[in-house]
Amino acid sequence: MNAPATAYRVAVLGPGGVGGFLAAMLARAGTSVLLLAGDETAHAIARSGLRLESARYGSFEVAPRSATRLEDPVDACLITVKATQLHEALDRVPAGKLEHGLVIPFLNGLDHVDLLRDVYSPDRVVPATIRIETARVSVGVVRHTSPFAAVEIAPAPGNRARVEEFAARLRDAGVDVRLRDDEAAMLWEKFALLAPMALLTTHERANAGVVRAKRRQDVLALIAEVAAVARADHVAIDEAGVLTVFDAVPDSMETSMQRDQAAGRPLELDALGGTLLRRAAAGGVEVPLTRRLVEDLQARTTTARR
Repeated sequence: MNAPATAYRVAVLGPGGVGGFLAAMLARAGTSVLLLAGDETAHAIARSGLRLESARYGSFEVAPRSATRLEDPVDACLITVKATQLHEALDRVPAGKLEHGLVIPFLNGLDHVDLLRDVYSPDRVVPATIRIETARVSVGVVRHTSPFAAVEIAPAPGNRARVEEFAARLRDAGVDVRLRDDEAAMLWEKFALLAPMALLTTHERANAGVVRAKRRQDVLALIAEVAAVARADHVAIDEAGVLTVFDAVPDSMETSMQRDQAAGRPLELDALGGTLLRRAAAGGVEVPLTRRLVEDLQARTTTARR
């Protein structure tokens, strides 16, 4: 008689919109899921579980385990906190507890990959992106509001088999998954869409449909600036392709940075606008519109704090 197979174990650091969605989908499909969060959130999920509300996948509840700190090894740890919370949150995932587990970040921006490779074994850090619209309605309740949920992951030769195993788990759960061979191109392609959309929806305080109608020239100019910086970073961006995707998202789509602004929460402005400005300076690229938007949003944030 064969011994039972060991359950596949996934930890999710940050059960917000993206983390809650991935945790719920994986748990429903039979993966052993551990949510890592602060005391209040971890205790609330332990009491009431995790609920996902989705037009595509239906509404359902799961009961993953929760804790404030990783104590036992896992096969993969998904990093799904906001960039503004990353440094503090990593204390919940000590490198020594991971053993050979993968670290798979689903963060906005570009700079987090190098940061994580300074903390964890570089060969275990596997960059990933997700194209989705989700919101944490309350603790333990996540709403998936987009018709799409698409993940891309960039394995390296030394971890490809383990990444393929994780990707298979996600696919079995119903998530669209694609493996990529060029992590820089993957990250920049996501950034080229997200940075213009996040900066403009937040600056305009409006959804994608309003931005398309009122700020068309800014959309074009901002995509061009991102593409120019990417070229200086040796990545070619298909500007027409980015615009096509920008034009295809639902009019009602909002970005997480826009929602954070409306709720008075810290903005991922440095992870998006700040990153672009730093890389533009390093590459000798002028990005006047990006600079103006970042300065306006910084001033707005400073005023709101007074």
